[in-house]
Amino acid sequence: MFSHSGKSRTLQHNLGIASLLSFVAGLVNVAGFLAVQKLTTNVTGHFAFFVDEVFKLNFRGGLIYFLYIFFFFLGSFTSSVLVEYVSRRNEKLVYRIPVIIESLILLSVAVFGSHMITSAADLLAFLLLFAMGLQNSLVTSISSSAVRTTHLTGLFTDLGIELSQLFFYKLPEQRQRLLSSIKLRLTIIVFFFIGGIIGGVLYAPMGLIVLLIAVVILIGGLVYDNLKLKRSNSTQ
Repeated sequence: MFSHSGKSRTLQHNLGIASLLSFVAGLVNVAGFLAVQKLTTNVTGHFAFFVDEVFKLNFRGGLIYFLYIFFFFLGSFTSSVLVEYVSRRNEKLVYRIPVIIESLILLSVAVFGSHMITSAADLLAFLLLFAMGLQNSLVTSISSSAVRTTHLTGLFTDLGIELSQLFFYKLPEQRQRLLSSIKLRLTIIVFFFIGGIIGGVLYAPMGLIVLLIAVVILIGGLVYDNLKLKRSNSTQ
């Protein structure tokens, strides 16, 4: 999943990373919202609130919403810089470091988040937005923009377009390409919803400790990918 990029990636690689990371995003989205009543996986809504606060001359409120947007951007920027920097030194680590950083952020929020809800709610949101910016940039880079996992607006738009195209594209290769893309988008949507449902159900008894599930899944994905890569190299 994490070890293949560019032309070496297959639909199965994209389905694997899409299911894993969209589940994480769905869980973080719901847990973050229940904790601080803010969206923590995308910034579309924050931009509207930012403009609204500026027009009301509430510049402090506007600054907070600007920082929500900025930290998502900063996560994306940081992930891209790490990928470019590490790829020139050790390609085996290129996609693992951003995932490890994301895991450490989510682990920190899971452990200390209950205190931050009352004393530093905005900082908690900044951390989650940074982590999701990391993830979105990473998966976009790995999949050559075929997979995005932190928000669904564009996915539903693309899904609607591709479903409509099934009525008009009749050649076997065209339909196969469309069906593969539809399958990928449906996988992201379904696992995002599953992650969100699990996050919502378990938030009541667990609070932000529920984010440990996301940490386990991320680290488990790295371990599985590493073992699979070693097995593949040993058989060559």
